[in-house]
Amino acid sequence: MLRGETVHSPLPQDLPWWMPDHFVFFGVLYAVLGIIGLGLAWTFYKSWKDVKEQPDH
Repeated sequence: MLRGETVHSPLPQDLPWWMPDHFVFFGVLYAVLGIIGLGLAWTFYKSWKDVKEQPDH
């Protein structure tokens, strides 16, 4: 990181984004990671909801 930089980003800053192969690769990568993250969040939500709905033993 250069001196004085304060902005952090998950995107690589040194890639030429005007090249279609970089744009497509990272676009698909972050889309897939987002879908996986949403799936995990949904699974945790459903399991938490199911645990809360069970009667106490």
